[in-house]
Amino acid sequence: MKNEKAVVVFSGGQDSTTCLFWALENFKEVETVTFNYNQRHKLEIEVAESIAKKLNVKHTILDMSLLNQLAPSALTRSDIDIEQKEGELPSTFVEGRNLLFLSFATILARQVGAKHIVTGVCETDFSGYPDCRDVFIKSLNVTLNLSMDDQFVIHTPLMWLDKSETWELADKLGAFDFVRNETLTCYNGIIADGCGECPACVLRKRGLEQFLSRKQ
Repeated sequence: MKNEKAVVVFSGGQDSTTCLFWALENFKEVETVTFNYNQRHKLEIEVAESIAKKLNVKHTILDMSLLNQLAPSALTRSDIDIEQKEGELPSTFVEGRNLLFLSFATILARQVGAKHIVTGVCETDFSGYPDCRDVFIKSLNVTLNLSMDDQFVIHTPLMWLDKSETWELADKLGAFDFVRNETLTCYNGIIADGCGECPACVLRKRGLEQFLSRKQ
């Protein structure tokens, strides 16, 4: 695949940054795309831009503010608490996000001559989000190819990894310290190890501790 080009759906978080390093290892040319949907923390976009610059990859920011209007969630509204009630999706679920992000990433890929789209979705630690499931990704991949009469491939390097295994992958790619110190996963907008209390930080920290205990 080293002679081909990929577009990475990029948020500047642990997962998408690990996927970026994976793409740089597997493709000759890599670009990133970040979506501005008026997310809770504009810092997310700044971090994504900074990481892309540090890794010397082209970075595109696309306006997806309509998603904020259509799909209110704790990630798009500061007045919605971050919580998960039993039997319900977390308040951080943004309806249609991955459907739209991957669709627009594929349209961008068509314009820049890329056949590969890389995303950090995961069915192992996915908080119950339906648009992170493997069956959804495969279905969307078929639909996008039919819609544009082309042969794109959506890659999900983290699909069957838990968070500790995602840390392990970053380590194998020589990116462990970079991912730990430069990324923004925290729902409260704190870079690196984050606040340690929000669901994203708890998941990230638990995975990190499991990985480090195995490595010792």
